Amino acid sequence: MTTPIDSDVDAAPAGSLRSFPGWRVVSGCFMVLLVNAGLAFYGLSVYLNAFSKEREWPIGSISFAVTIFFVIGGLFGLVAARLIERFDVRAVIIAGAVISGASLAVVGQVTQQWQLYVTYAIFAIGYALCGLVPATTVVTRWFHRRRSVALSVASTGLSVGGIVLTPVAKSLIDDRGLAASTPWLGLIFVVILVPVTLFLVRPDPVADGFAPDGERLAVGTGPPPPTGTPYAEALTSRFYRFVTYGYVLALGSQVGGIQQLVKLVEDRTDESTASFSITVLAATSVVARLVGGRLVSIIPMTRFTAIVAGMQAVALVGVGLSQSRLLIFASIILFGMTIGNLLMMQPLLIAEHFGVLDYPRIFGRSQAIAIVGVAGGPLLIGWLYDVFGSYQWPYMVAAAMCAVGTGVIAIAGPATVTEA
Repeated sequence: MTTPIDSDVDAAPAGSLRSFPGWRVVSGCFMVLLVNAGLAFYGLSVYLNAFSKEREWPIGSISFAVTIFFVIGGLFGLVAARLIERFDVRAVIIAGAVISGASLAVVGQVTQQWQLYVTYAIFAIGYALCGLVPATTVVTRWFHRRRSVALSVASTGLSVGGIVLTPVAKSLIDDRGLAASTPWLGLIFVVILVPVTLFLVRPDPVADGFAPDGERLAVGTGPPPPTGTPYAEALTSRFYRFVTYGYVLALGSQVGGIQQLVKLVEDRTDESTASFSITVLAATSVVARLVGGRLVSIIPMTRFTAIVAGMQAVALVGVGLSQSRLLIFASIILFGMTIGNLLMMQPLLIAEHFGVLDYPRIFGRSQAIAIVGVAGGPLLIGWLYDVFGSYQWPYMVAAAMCAVGTGVIAIAGPATVTEA
C-alpha cells in the first residue's frame, strides 16, 4: 500500500503533542457518506418517483437507469480501489464529488430516456469515487482493534444522509420540479463534500506520526508492514465466495426495496407520508447501525449478518403486503433496522477476515460482483410492478431473494479464527 504523503512523517514525529486524529478522520468519512447516500443512494428513489410523475415514463424504464447507475458504480469501484493505492485518497474523493455534482445538476434537464441513462452512468462514476470503497479504506487504515466501532460510526453517515438530505431533495423537487431543483442539489453535493474532504480526511495515520488505533511511532521508525491475505488467495477462498454471492441477493433485494419505497408509500398514502417514510427508514438505520457496531464484538460476525439478512426478508414481506399506515411504518422500521447493518457488515467482514494488506482490491471486487444484485434489484421490482400493477408480488420476490442470500451467508464460515 502506498501513501502519497509519506514524506510528511518527519513533520509529525512521535514526540509531538498532536493528538490522534483518527476520530476526526472518521467524522470526515461520515460526512462523505452522508452526502453520497443522501443525494445518490437514497436520492435515486426520489428522482425515480419524480421522473414517473413529471415525464410519465414507465417505472421499468426508469428502473433501468437505476440499474445502469449501480452497474457502472460497482465496476468503477474496482477503478477506485486502484486509484486509492496510487494517489492520495482525498484527490479521488474530490474528483468523485465534482463528477457527481455536475451530473446531478443536469439530470433534471433530460427530456429523453437515453439522456437519463447517459447522465446516470456518469453520475455513477462520481458515486464510486466518493463512496464506500474510499471511505471504508481510510477507516480500515486508521483503525484495527476498534475497526467495528469506527466503521459503524463512519457508515452511519449513509443513513443520516437519508434523514437530512433526501427529504430536502424531495421537498425541493415537489415544490419546484426536477429541472429547477437538481442544479441546486448538485451544488450542495460539491460545496459540502469538497471542504469536508480537504479538512477532515487524512489518507494514512503514518503521515501524522501514528500507527493504527493511535499508538505513537518512535522518531525515525515506521509502522509494521500491513498484514492480511493476498488478493489472489482471498478470491479463491470459501468465505469470500459465499459472502460475496450472499450479498448479491441480500443487497439486490434491499436496494430494489429502497428504490421503489417512495412510490409504493405514495401510491398507498400521499406525498408527505412518502417523504416521511424515507426519513423513518434512514433514522431507524442510524440507531440500529450504532447498536450493531457494538453487538458484532459480542455476536460472531457471520451469524450476526445472517440474522440481519433474515430480518430484512421478513421486513420486505411486510412492506409488500401492508396497506394501512401503521403496518407500512412498522415494516419500514424493521427494514431500516436491517439496512444500516447489512451495508456496514460487508466491508467489516472482508476487513476482519482478510486484513488490510489488499483490502481495497478485495472489497472493491466483492462490491463489484454484488452490484449484479444491487443493479438488478430495482430493475426486477420495476419490471414486476409494470407486469402486476402493484408492489405486492415484486416485494414478495425480493423477500425470497433475500431469504436465499441469508442461507448463503450463514454457511460462509467464521469471519475470524476465534469465531464460534
